[in-house]
Amino acid sequence: MLLQPVWSFLLGHSSLLRSPFFPVFFSLTVYLMFCLPFLLLDLLSSRWSLVRRYKLQPQSSINWTTVQSCLALTLYNHLIFIFPLTVLNWYLRPVLLPQEAPPLPQMAAQVLVCLLLFDFQSFIWHLIHHKVPWLYRTFHKLHHTYTSTSALTAEYSEAWETLSLGLFAAANSLLLGCHPLTEMLFFIVNIWLSVEDHCGYDLPWATHRLIPFSLYGGARHHDLHHLKSKCNYAPYFTHWDRLAGTLCT
Repeated sequence: MLLQPVWSFLLGHSSLLRSPFFPVFFSLTVYLMFCLPFLLLDLLSSRWSLVRRYKLQPQSSINWTTVQSCLALTLYNHLIFIFPLTVLNWYLRPVLLPQEAPPLPQMAAQVLVCLLLFDFQSFIWHLIHHKVPWLYRTFHKLHHTYTSTSALTAEYSEAWETLSLGLFAAANSLLLGCHPLTEMLFFIVNIWLSVEDHCGYDLPWATHRLIPFSLYGGARHHDLHHLKSKCNYAPYFTHWDRLAGTLCT
């Protein structure tokens, strides 16, 4: 009942939801919206010490060449690789939009399970691509171009990496039989956490400060990975790195 008004509103735009263009439009729009506040912080940090004090690497700064390079690669990967696959998926698997919204507890539980599955899959993918030199050079080295992270570097990666992680995310919601609204929320949360991981700031309201017992790594955790490269392979939570002996704090 709580989610029905939201879902009914979205159903009023069902032609957009069923469009083969929607997944790419949705992904890009959400990603850029989440990056924008951190880009503004990057602009302010060069002028205000109040902002700079929260930077994980205060000596670093972002320039417009970096911004343009990251944006260009993100757009290229989405238009050349992701869009054709979403059209193929749209053709082979028509979008089904039920009339009823999912129960809120079910939605919350499925989003959490999707995140935990994605975290495990990404940990394994990431670890393998660091341990096998050919895989690192061919598919993952580009993402480590910048040792100082910023929001737009979240998707600065080879097409193979972008597609692999996107496939994990899509497969998890399909595996759990998620409602389309649950699937959309999972993608929103997943994109936000990825952007926050790469934002380069340790803000007072950051996710890793809200989740107790150091269960969540967040921006500090992932920034160390870009600095040292041989630790902190899980994107979000810390338990897999702790078990594998690859956790660095």
